[in-house]
Amino acid sequence: PARAPPAPPRARARCLCEVAAGAMDRVQRIARHVQGSVGSKDGAALLPEPTAAMSGASPSDDDVVVCCAVRTAIGKAGKGSFKDTPPEDMLAPLFKAVVDRTKVDPKKIGDVQIGNVLQPTAGAATSRMAMFLGGLPYDPPCSAVNRQCSSGLQAVANIAAAIRSGVIDVGIGGGVESMSMYSMASGVDPKKLSKEIGSNDLAAACLMPMGITSENVAAKYQIPRQKQDQLAVDSHAKALAAQKQGLFDSEIVPVTTTLKDKEGNATTVTVAADEGPREGTTLEGLGKLKASFKADGSTHAGNASQISDGASLVLMARRSAAKSMGLPILARMRSFAVVGVDPTLMGIGPAYAIPAALEKAQVGINDIDVFEINEAFASQATMSVEHLKIPMNKVNPKGGAIALGHPLGCTGSRQIATLLPELKRQGKKLGVVSMCIGTGMGAAGVFESEQ
Repeated sequence: PARAPPAPPRARARCLCEVAAGAMDRVQRIARHVQGSVGSKDGAALLPEPTAAMSGASPSDDDVVVCCAVRTAIGKAGKGSFKDTPPEDMLAPLFKAVVDRTKVDPKKIGDVQIGNVLQPTAGAATSRMAMFLGGLPYDPPCSAVNRQCSSGLQAVANIAAAIRSGVIDVGIGGGVESMSMYSMASGVDPKKLSKEIGSNDLAAACLMPMGITSENVAAKYQIPRQKQDQLAVDSHAKALAAQKQGLFDSEIVPVTTTLKDKEGNATTVTVAADEGPREGTTLEGLGKLKASFKADGSTHAGNASQISDGASLVLMARRSAAKSMGLPILARMRSFAVVGVDPTLMGIGPAYAIPAALEKAQVGINDIDVFEINEAFASQATMSVEHLKIPMNKVNPKGGAIALGHPLGCTGSRQIATLLPELKRQGKKLGVVSMCIGTGMGAAGVFESEQ
């Protein structure tokens, strides 16, 4: 549609005033990055303030705050309730829910970033379409993010960084994945890759199957199969208990969609519960499953994350903007970090990303109340927890990806939607979201509840 005609002089003057006020606000923020060294001998020295964190140790109007975090239920790829649902039809109800829950003026949203791994162009066009299907106007821009399994968290971090730097005041970060409609094998055509990759060990390792990297982690860090299977059993048990207690209800937005049977007959269904958690998951049952990647291996279908469909969104703002707009404040984002690790040991990423994020937030492992660590594989999740000496009662209290599923581009922002209600329920303060990333990386974010 065509843009509106130029505003009258009085409206243009008001607009210029708003621009000037915004510019002054950004100048003041930059000025606060340095402070006079009070009491110094010459009185003129300047000391830098830490800028690596998204928010400082003490609350301030410059904090990046979370105003809303919602998700769809997670469906089983290929056979679940979302198997015939395009990514944009999972995202659209979430855009509507964010506006309904917060009453944010959609025209005030400065940017939208959506993580996706498997769609062509990471769903840059379809995510924009999803905005419109969800009732948003054309004013907010949109872009796609692909940092593989951390894409949803990376999108949130990108929005937070834009807010922190003064580029925008309000934004939405999130992620979506339909592993039913888009295959993991469709993203890379080996025939089109450089012939030099085979002569570079690190480059070649980026093509290593994820399951083999899981086996490598289990072997290097001596994580026996029974320990991996126990983590899987616990993941299902915690997820089932959380479902029965209604602990996911506030974070899940029910989605009405169309489901086709084998004959192509369509029925209308409303998806409001995660489909992955399995009753009766036991050590004995998992012990009967064959290893999936090595004959003598320990990684199998029961102790690895499920392939899944789902979407999630997080509305964020500068605290001063949130207050002026009357937006709810659920938490503030304290920090974000992403690190690289050996691609052959891809899954150890959280063990190194979490300390990096904690250092930026100026907190330690013992200060964190809840850890949401993605269970891509039981081997790597166990390694990360043991390496950092995290008490298991703090890890994935509502279950992890082995039970809930892992829709790749969605997971990072989904974990935020799961974390914040749990911090509120427990009356606790600090939480961490983290995951490993294909080709050898890890990401982590630190959030402080204000509920």
